[in-house]
Amino acid sequence: MARTVAARVERLQRNLKLRGAIIVLSVGVLLPVVLSTSVGIVALVVGKTSETLIFGVLIISFTSAAVGGAVIVTVLLGRRAHTARLQADLLANITHELRTPLSAIRMYAQTLEMGLINEDPESTQKCVDTIIRETEWLETMIERVLTWRSLAKDMDDLDLVREPVTAVAKEAATRFDRMMAPGEVDFKAQINSTMPVIHDRRALASIILNLLINAHKYTGEEKAITLSVKDEEDSVLISVKDNGIGISKRDISRIFDPFYRADTRYRCRAPGAGLGLAIVNHLVLAHKGFMSVDSKEGEGSLFSVFLPVSSQEDGNK
Repeated sequence: MARTVAARVERLQRNLKLRGAIIVLSVGVLLPVVLSTSVGIVALVVGKTSETLIFGVLIISFTSAAVGGAVIVTVLLGRRAHTARLQADLLANITHELRTPLSAIRMYAQTLEMGLINEDPESTQKCVDTIIRETEWLETMIERVLTWRSLAKDMDDLDLVREPVTAVAKEAATRFDRMMAPGEVDFKAQINSTMPVIHDRRALASIILNLLINAHKYTGEEKAITLSVKDEEDSVLISVKDNGIGISKRDISRIFDPFYRADTRYRCRAPGAGLGLAIVNHLVLAHKGFMSVDSKEGEGSLFSVFLPVSSQEDGNK
């Protein structure tokens, strides 16, 4: 807690320094500009000789250039402040998100190391299952950060194959199920697709897993999540439905923006960097698909991904 407060104070101080620089720059430039512009206008109005008129035009031209330069510098400093804020928030969120599974892994590993439950096979198995489950969470979080880094640097080379998505969807569902404690989620997977889609297996698994994790974060104590994969005309429809808090109309237009997190009552209990849906949207577009969101506050959300079915001709290209 103390580290979190210290990090926030440090981030606030850094932002204040940048804002102070912007204010000083603005005042230092605007005051001379206003005075110079006034002199130039007076020269143009009352000037009777060509020299005076030229003097007035030059002064106004120089002041206009100064204003333009000040605006550019102010915008750049503002962007730097915004970027610094995003980087600090991202680091803080990722650190907090990684700490939870690491703490659980350490606690249960120490329990096994001390031999306190050597004579209790059931408790021993529970510790092992928890360590495996938390390791799955940890691996998924790291993969998410690495995926976003690749996407941000346009390094997302897709290894495309033409085949049904059933195997990938079942693998993603199984992995998500392993991440849940017994009885934590009423999870159903309805995977009934046979039509071929040109896709990258790793990227498609990331799409499904990120949608499932997002659904898990924004549901209450009684979690019900359904994954559906089925053929629909010329598309394969992948949908994730939950019984969570839903999304407001104001937030729906922004939920796919990087680092954006809706301001909800579950936000403090659902740590994250705001990258999951941004990754999903990017990868869906890379597969020439599209997404839709159907959500009502207090009634849950339905995220749908439509991937185009591939014809034989597509596969031969």
